[in-house]
Amino acid sequence: MGTYIGLAILAVVLVYAIVIYNGLVALKHNVSKAWSNIDVLLKQRHDELPKLVEACKQHMQFEAATLEQVMQARSGARSAADKGDVKGVGGAETMLRSALGNITATVEAYPELRANQSLQMLLARITGLENAIADRREFYNESVNVNNVRVEQFPDVIVARTGGFKAAELLEFEAEALRDVDLKGLFAT
Repeated sequence: MGTYIGLAILAVVLVYAIVIYNGLVALKHNVSKAWSNIDVLLKQRHDELPKLVEACKQHMQFEAATLEQVMQARSGARSAADKGDVKGVGGAETMLRSALGNITATVEAYPELRANQSLQMLLARITGLENAIADRREFYNESVNVNNVRVEQFPDVIVARTGGFKAAELLEFEAEALRDVDLKGLFAT
């Protein structure tokens, strides 16, 4: 009789470990899926940036530094995303958002740019992508948070360590991205 009880307890523990393992696998894949969603949006936005820069170049001969800043930030963000460097993406995206803010402010200073419909459509498209990235970033960070809690909670931590599950990194932008844009400074001559 003791043998049957021992086998029953072992079977329950084994089934419980399998359930935990499968849950951790699902969480890991949710984090990957959420990152892939962000990556798709980043690629779409990065594909739109050369069009924006080209449209601005036609009118902004004296703002070459602003356009160059956008392209350098774009390159850094794309490189970090390709490497899967979440922390690097956060820093590069902060620089890119700042550069895009400079372009938007500069466009406001040029009446011919404000009147250019294709440029305004590009800016609207990029703004829409920015909003979608913010939404997906929130979903990614929530997925990472759930994953990180589970891999540290008992008894999940035992299965997580045995199965090689690890905590994931949150996608955070630098404090600079959270500050208000100094529009007065951008329009100063």
